[in-house]
Amino acid sequence: MSEEKDTTQSPAAQEKGEESRTDENSGFMNPYPHAVEESGATDEGERENEEAPERAEDAVQHDSGAEGELNVIGHLEEIRARLIKSGLALLIITALCSIKADFLVNDVLIGPLTRSSKTLVLQNLIPYGQISLYLQVVFFSGFIISFPFIAWQIWQFVAPGLHENERKAGRFSILFIFLSFFTGIAFGYFVFLPVTLQFFAGFGTPLIKNNISVQDYVSFVIGALLTAGLVFELPFISYVLSKIGLLTPAFMRFYRKHAIVVLLVVAAVVTPSTDVVTQLVIGLPMILLYEVSILISAQVNRKRNELLL
Repeated sequence: MSEEKDTTQSPAAQEKGEESRTDENSGFMNPYPHAVEESGATDEGERENEEAPERAEDAVQHDSGAEGELNVIGHLEEIRARLIKSGLALLIITALCSIKADFLVNDVLIGPLTRSSKTLVLQNLIPYGQISLYLQVVFFSGFIISFPFIAWQIWQFVAPGLHENERKAGRFSILFIFLSFFTGIAFGYFVFLPVTLQFFAGFGTPLIKNNISVQDYVSFVIGALLTAGLVFELPFISYVLSKIGLLTPAFMRFYRKHAIVVLLVVAAVVTPSTDVVTQLVIGLPMILLYEVSILISAQVNRKRNELLL
């Protein structure tokens, strides 16, 4: 009977074999090789887990920065497009007005003067005075006519960033601005200019001729029309101040008497005539605008209170 070869090693031999496995680099044995490997993998995984949020945050910041740059570029492109459209509209309408330049100068500009008095005479004091006169009249006419389109372009740029209710209120505000502005210009042209020019023609001694510089006359007309247009924006200003809570109808009603006195004083200062009737012609529309502003403020505050409730 043959003897079976014992393949098992004794504990001493196993211990000797383990001692023979040494680290190639350091020359000493690693008693826990599997533990080291697992520890290294764990540390590497932890480092990857720690670095992953940072890489994700960097990617998000990069994407948001790129998106912000695109948004800024898009806004700049839109502003440029709106400005080009507004400028083209102003140039085209001004060019069309230049075709009727003689009508604008003779009938529209000088018309109130000739209808008010025959004693007032315009004169040109500088060589290029009439060229400057025509340019001012044509450009001012083009600006007045193209003003709604320019304001609409501004509104089209602002509207996408507003809520739906704000857009609805904005449309009403734009329409109200147009109506108030053109109503003020019409009042200045058909009421204010004739009254003041009649007073200028009848005041003083007849021994002095009223020869008026055409440049001064143009400045006076343009200033009067723009002032009247801005004064008629009082209801809109009341709407804005009431919307942000700085103005209330109770405040305006409490100081109504004071406001009437102030408006009459302003009418007396603006109107060169000492005639009370002439001052009332200028002052009554402003008092009416103040009353309309009270109604607008009351409506805005009523809606604000309903929202708060």
